[in-house]
Amino acid sequence: MTPPARWRRPRRGKLLLRLCALVVVVGLAWSAGLVWYATQLPSSVNDTARKTDAIVVLTGGSERLQQGLDLLSQEKAKKLFVSGVYRGVDVRQLLDLSQVSPNELECCVTLGYQADNTRGNAIETAKWMRDQGYGSLRLVTAAYHMPRSLLEFHRNMPGVEILPHPVFPKHFKQDNWWRWPGSASLLITEYSKYIVALFYGPLQSANL
Repeated sequence: MTPPARWRRPRRGKLLLRLCALVVVVGLAWSAGLVWYATQLPSSVNDTARKTDAIVVLTGGSERLQQGLDLLSQEKAKKLFVSGVYRGVDVRQLLDLSQVSPNELECCVTLGYQADNTRGNAIETAKWMRDQGYGSLRLVTAAYHMPRSLLEFHRNMPGVEILPHPVFPKHFKQDNWWRWPGSASLLITEYSKYIVALFYGPLQSANL
């Protein structure tokens, strides 16, 4: 028997109120998480002196590669691995673009071509680290990208010591990101990807 219309309307009203309340709660939680994420971004390089087996650079900005090459020239590691390089680019071309003499560092730089996202970077690097027999690395990527990178790298290399080495691109205004539309958009996008990676990893493992 169909309930009278006067009964159905209050039920629909309560359902709508609950849905609105849920949207508000989720929105507040997401916003609080964004603020938390922004406060977790590294603001400096904590350890510049320690040596590691390898330096790993994630492609995505010229500052990252230059920083990795500088660290290699300072003998902070045995080798430099650049993950996520476009196919067709070789070591000599990369060094030429960075205005570094190929003869100085070419022997100690390895390029990875398999990765097209952060998880792929971690998987590709993990394989290379195992092949080299290395147990520690210095991870070079942008500060806003570091939390997600560390999440994926620790997940794929639980026994490897990972030393974060953030780079601070000039286009990203980290201190007052909310005042700059470009920086705010970049941070929101990166935070959203971090949330997806946080929950996607365990779900993927459960399906293996």
